[in-house]
Amino acid sequence: MASKEIPIVSQPTAAQTGVDDEPTFPPYTGSAFLSYGFRPFFLGAALFAGLAILAWVVLFAGAVQAAFLYNPREWHVHEMLFGFIPALIAGFLLTALPNWTDRMPLRGVPLLAMFLLWLVGRWLVSVPWFGSVFSAVVDGAFLVLLAAYVWREIIAAGCWDRAPIGVLVGSYACANIVFHVSALRGVPTDFPERFALAIMTLMLTIIGGRLTPTFTREFLTERNMPRLPEIFSPVDGMAVVLVLIGVITWVLHPESMWTGTMLLVAGAASMARLLRWGGWRTWREPLVMILHAGYGWIGLFLLALGTSILGIGLSSENAVHFLTTGAMGAMTLAVMTRASLGHTGRPRHADRLTVAIYLLVNVGALLRIVAPHSETPTDLTYTLLGLSALCWSGAYVLFTLHYGPYLVRPSLDE
Repeated sequence: MASKEIPIVSQPTAAQTGVDDEPTFPPYTGSAFLSYGFRPFFLGAALFAGLAILAWVVLFAGAVQAAFLYNPREWHVHEMLFGFIPALIAGFLLTALPNWTDRMPLRGVPLLAMFLLWLVGRWLVSVPWFGSVFSAVVDGAFLVLLAAYVWREIIAAGCWDRAPIGVLVGSYACANIVFHVSALRGVPTDFPERFALAIMTLMLTIIGGRLTPTFTREFLTERNMPRLPEIFSPVDGMAVVLVLIGVITWVLHPESMWTGTMLLVAGAASMARLLRWGGWRTWREPLVMILHAGYGWIGLFLLALGTSILGIGLSSENAVHFLTTGAMGAMTLAVMTRASLGHTGRPRHADRLTVAIYLLVNVGALLRIVAPHSETPTDLTYTLLGLSALCWSGAYVLFTLHYGPYLVRPSLDE
């Protein structure tokens, strides 16, 4: 089955050109679960998110002790940034690359091997039975392998316009390696954490900044509504450049006034970009509107982080959760639900359970952001963090229950 739901982001889609230019591949006769990367990786990421966040809250409250590879705080940060998110990146790219390159998708045994490598990495970081260095190497190998695969496909197809994605995935693999080296040496991991968050911000800005207007335009076109949003314009390009400058300055000089100012400018540009797409016109279809909500969290993250650095507003930790719980949560679930419907031959429409998924992840993000941050947590902090975890992880649990059967069974049009 061709990959229709993740568009060729730097070219017009078939819906816009009126031409079906999708690649066609030989029929796949193996397990449906291993027919495309989004199936195992989206399901695995959702299950992992549902369990890992609840485990973190229990650890944070001191209810249990755990002998992870690193201390509980570093385990939580690592597994969200370098465990959960890479699975989503893999699911997206392994599904999108065949469309971009007109080359065969990774499927069957090779896909299973890559998924098992990711899964073993999660196990060894949580239960390092074979030693800390071995566990770190196995975990680090997944993103290195994914980056190598992305570059192989880009080079083989000669689609150099995809090179920025290859650079970002490769950089993300480097950030994971630096995290492991820092943690194993007992030095702070704040630099690789900021590095990973900066890369994630750029990925969401670039990819989300293409998906959102593309699917908005498709929705409005189907309903003969005027004033279609541009897919990419000089305004969009300027916003991406400002975000790039803002996050680079944050990685290198996280506490400077210049960094705070640049992040505010980047946040304002991102919000202006979002408003130009007219997301409020898609309120009848939550499957499209959630993309606007996810992109809005990116702008709010940049604004919140900028004001935090300038000494006003929320703490930097709470500001970062605009990205990690808000943007990442909403945008990833937006892509996961849409891909799971479109690629399995189902109508692209958000039913009530899907709307509940979107509400839960956004409410969970809001509760996490407003939870007081201090060295000595209060009862209010524990309560808000617990409710946030239940909502946020509950969204992924509900995704697993609702969409899991779609991901393991053959598509309806097969």
